[in-house]
Amino acid sequence: MAYTIMIDAGHGGYDNGAQYMGRREKDDNLAMALAVGNILSEYGFNVLYTRTEDIYETPYQKATEANNAGADIFLSIHRNSSPYPNQYNGVESLVYSNRGLPALLARNINSQLERIGYRNIGISERPNLIVLNSTDMPAVLVEVGFINSDVDNQLFDEFFYETAYAIADGVAMTLFPQNYPNA
Repeated sequence: MAYTIMIDAGHGGYDNGAQYMGRREKDDNLAMALAVGNILSEYGFNVLYTRTEDIYETPYQKATEANNAGADIFLSIHRNSSPYPNQYNGVESLVYSNRGLPALLARNINSQLERIGYRNIGISERPNLIVLNSTDMPAVLVEVGFINSDVDNQLFDEFFYETAYAIADGVAMTLFPQNYPNA
């Protein structure tokens, strides 16, 4: 039986998310979510999406979709932002609680992203986020670098597919650790 992964491209529709020099978070999130989903499908996972186009759904709708689909993992793709441009850079994963499978998933994704050049700024507990507290399955929200960091945007753009593979590999190595003995 294949695992089902619900991939959420954060924001969408009228909700642009963070913006920087004409770049909109919702666009980066969707492009990355689709790329990660394609890779996970190639790996044999059953992949579902909260959105595949520029539409808006509430976080509660997204969590409900994942619950109704009986997904095994909920993976939300976002970009971080800081008050000032180039103030911070790096990847961060958010979890409801930094224990169990969500913590392992977040740690594996972050370490894979670190291997391609992102600074790993760790895992943060965010029990107030609906996509983390209203899903019935392990859930992780990945902040794929800061959208207002030139360093992170360069990594995101120049290593787009490597970034997508890093996220997908983080999922795969969490669910099938026997296939990644050197991880």
